Amino acid sequence: MSLSLFDSKAQAVRAFAPIVPGQVGIYLCGPTVQGAPHVGHLRSALVYDQLRRWLTVRGNDVTLVRNVTDIDDKVLDNAKTTGEQWWALAYRYEIEFNRAYSALGILPPTYEPRATAAIPEMLEIIQRLIDNGYAYVAEDGSANVYFAAGKWAKYGELTNQRIAEMDVADDADPRGKREPHDFALWKAHKAGEPASAAWNTPFGVGRPGWHIECSAMATKYLGAHFDIHGGGLDLRFPHHENELAQSSAAGDEFANYWLHNGLVNVSGTKMSKSLGNSVFASDLLAAGRGIAVRYYLGSAHYRSVLDYHDGVLEEAESAVSRIETFIERASRRLAETKFARALPTDLLQALPTDFIAAMDDDLAMPAALATLHESVRSGNSSLDSEDLGAAADALIAVQAMTEVLGINPASWESEQGSQKDEALDALVQSLIAERDAARAAKDFARSDAIRDQLKAAGIVLEDAADGTHWSVS
Repeated sequence: MSLSLFDSKAQAVRAFAPIVPGQVGIYLCGPTVQGAPHVGHLRSALVYDQLRRWLTVRGNDVTLVRNVTDIDDKVLDNAKTTGEQWWALAYRYEIEFNRAYSALGILPPTYEPRATAAIPEMLEIIQRLIDNGYAYVAEDGSANVYFAAGKWAKYGELTNQRIAEMDVADDADPRGKREPHDFALWKAHKAGEPASAAWNTPFGVGRPGWHIECSAMATKYLGAHFDIHGGGLDLRFPHHENELAQSSAAGDEFANYWLHNGLVNVSGTKMSKSLGNSVFASDLLAAGRGIAVRYYLGSAHYRSVLDYHDGVLEEAESAVSRIETFIERASRRLAETKFARALPTDLLQALPTDFIAAMDDDLAMPAALATLHESVRSGNSSLDSEDLGAAADALIAVQAMTEVLGINPASWESEQGSQKDEALDALVQSLIAERDAARAAKDFARSDAIRDQLKAAGIVLEDAADGTHWSVS
């Protein structure tokens, strides 16, 4: 089975075939760094991290471009409120985003361009659009430049809308706009805006519109024709619709596949700033381990709505702990036996066929996780029955699946510190020592009481020839 992905433009699941076999170019609409990252930002970045990892396992060389929109109306407005330079505010939040991505084990993009570094490429596309008759400079001398949406016959093809049915372009400064659906490619500098947020161009002094930024950055790093354009569902219209229209009208083939991840609700309600129910990255990372937060954010199908509510991180922590406990238990039991073996370099060799089929089926993550947990269950049963060959097979499969999903406990231990808190380990070890002393003195009542005390706290003891080991239940 080959990988299939849901193409938002075709509104269908399509077999994925890269333009150049073995090479995949992905452009992901990254954050507008005007505020702190929230759960929606993290989910989107994680979805495409999962896709990138799977494409890599499938033998592809993946180039992932995730942009930073560092010049925008909101960036300028928020900087005015905080009293910062706009570029300082943007950079401060860019650092915060990257810190959150790193805490979730999201791999750094191949390129992470800022919009302000692609001004020449934006101007070149705008000039092509003017030359092709699909854009115009405002005639009032304002330096505004607009895309003539009505002249592009395919406008609306991404969202399957006719122009008469669309919302009009909401431009804060509509000077010189000929038609309501025309949208800004270049925005004239306005009184009160900092001089550092303006560039001299043949059209006049100003700054880029939002949509042209991504068209320029995508083609600058991936070329005029690339494989996948991704982003959150909220970007499909107008942002991605306008990207596609202006890029196509300028003569670029642009993206072969359009992917959109679902949004995040909070207790069944759409998350929004106006409702004051936003869940920020700092909240999530303070509430649970990074590996558990990653598990939660990646547990639903990427196109479905992900709901955040009380208990979700605890559920994720429990699921991750079951995986960790099995890996620890199996690794310990199989050590120095003929069944001990290392994870192969080619992960496909070690992955269950059901897991591969799920991932190839438009990244069907619930099915993939079901296979992972079934392997944990069967592996534990094999350990209980001393079927070490089957336990070894299960261990390799679990390690391979967690590596693909970015939740391999071994990777998180080496990168982010031991999963067992040193203070907790010291406390449990002292109780284990007390229990050993009670057993040696044949005080079995005390020995059993200590085991029960630990069990009530969620600590499971396992007696082995080399001593007693503990894990979180």
